Amino acid sequence: MNAIHIASFAPAAAKSKSELAAEDFDLYCTALSALQWRKNGGKITLCCDSKYAEYYDRIGFSDIWNGINVCIADDLEGIDPMMFWAGAKLLALREVNAPIVMIDTDFIAWNNPVFGDEIIAAHREDISDGIYPPLSFFQTRGHILPDFSEDVLPLNTAFLYLPDNDFKEFYTSQAIAFMKSAVKCSDYLKYMVFAEQRLIAMCADYTGTPVKTLLDKDTLFRPQSDFTHLWGAKQAMRDHPELRADFISKCKAKMLSDFPEHAHIIDIINALPQV
Repeated sequence: MNAIHIASFAPAAAKSKSELAAEDFDLYCTALSALQWRKNGGKITLCCDSKYAEYYDRIGFSDIWNGINVCIADDLEGIDPMMFWAGAKLLALREVNAPIVMIDTDFIAWNNPVFGDEIIAAHREDISDGIYPPLSFFQTRGHILPDFSEDVLPLNTAFLYLPDNDFKEFYTSQAIAFMKSAVKCSDYLKYMVFAEQRLIAMCADYTGTPVKTLLDKDTLFRPQSDFTHLWGAKQAMRDHPELRADFISKCKAKMLSDFPEHAHIIDIINALPQV
């Protein structure tokens, strides 16, 4: 099964950052995510902008993927990178052929699910006005959504399998049109998760496309060994150096035991300035 990782510098550039730098735990998770997918028998491509392509080539990271596709515009095609910091994911999905898996770089699939005709997402999310407000909340310049149900629960897309091009094109066209037409405001989170995670659930419901999830939303934090998603753990590692050190130690051990041919990744990350 083909998969993609996505990387865009536009959100950082919008915050006046001029140089790209990645944290050590992010780099280890990115490497293990890509290498484990390949170990499981799949191919994985990095879809990115020119800044990330240059960065990964410069630090010697490019060989963790099967290839790099510079298919994301540096300016996100005019999409506001502050409001839609993950907008590159929708642009990348538009450019690839289904069936396809999109994996966040902080998500590792140690074991693959069974792929079929169903959409597969990481898990469902509950609807709450604080994160997923009613459709009437959103202000756009001219874009009209179809008659979507507001009752369907959003899908977390840290892992997303799309089985066919027709649905992929419907979903990405709706999401990209929404992002390009959105009236600028400060409710970044609500707009971004609507475009990425609630719209896909609404599109699936509207088209009658079946959906399954890797994890149940009500048991997310119970022990399991099939998937790792850093998610909030990233901030915890920034705040607690001992957690960071423990995670890095485990990543190094995994790299040496399972991917010794890529052990140079450890030296690469060790040589980089600490972020």
